[in-house]
Amino acid sequence: MPFIRATISDPQLAPELRSSLAKGLTDLAVTVLGKPLDRTTVHLNLVPADQYFVGGAPVGEATGAHVEVSITAGTNSADEKARFIRRTYDLLRDTLGLLPPVAGVALYEMHPESYGYNGVTQFEFRRGRH
Repeated sequence: MPFIRATISDPQLAPELRSSLAKGLTDLAVTVLGKPLDRTTVHLNLVPADQYFVGGAPVGEATGAHVEVSITAGTNSADEKARFIRRTYDLLRDTLGLLPPVAGVALYEMHPESYGYNGVTQFEFRRGRH
């Protein structure tokens, strides 16, 4: 059940680019990390460019981007996570164009007893208690 939050420094991002990012991030979660499509959530957080800084300076003409993904700990290999980070960066670059020197991707691995949905922890879900 990944929750993906992408912060983008463009509140006027065109609807087709928003859709492309959401679909692309969902597809990467499913194909690279093996997550279920029906439980993959994407939240686009569009912020004004004057509120996005890298190295203490505004991103200027670039589009700032940072992606955070919550996943259950122990469900993905190091290779899968590295491939997801690479391909997510490629998606950001291909969709948004010029990026600042730092466009990050962070995978947060949550303990299954501390992470869940619909009132059920991942631990309970895996044990069939749902």
